[in-house]
Amino acid sequence: MKKSFYLAAGLLILASGFQFGKAQDKAATRTLKVNVKYTGSGTVDDKHKIQVFLFDSPDFMQGNAMPTGMQMTAAKDGTVTFSDIGSSPVYTAAIYDPKGEYDGASGPPPSGSSAGLYTKEPPKPAPISIDAGKTVEVDLPFDDTIKMP
Repeated sequence: MKKSFYLAAGLLILASGFQFGKAQDKAATRTLKVNVKYTGSGTVDDKHKIQVFLFDSPDFMQGNAMPTGMQMTAAKDGTVTFSDIGSSPVYTAAIYDPKGEYDGASGPPPSGSSAGLYTKEPPKPAPISIDAGKTVEVDLPFDDTIKMP
């Protein structure tokens, strides 16, 4: 009887330790909210969404980094949220395909797609620093000025 009590108590303590560990891991993650503001001429709706990409390196500008996340919005003035980001800084960019054919995962955006970039000194991507356990919100305005070749 005593052995089963100690075993149950030990498992309960171990299980609570795992729950505590998960809470700590959650507190260590980062969240980014990106407010997309597309002022271009294209129609943004359920068939013509804006893809917002998250990168852990500015090297994506030279095609040398894959996105670590992607979210979509069906509004010209929409917000996407990236949760559980493991590292900081991060970088973000947006793509709008006026044909509505780009899914965000099948390779680079099609020629003629409008592109936006979170930047403070164009055309250089700006790093977004997020402390562990925190949420940061940024604005990413773009229009039809920059097009994919």
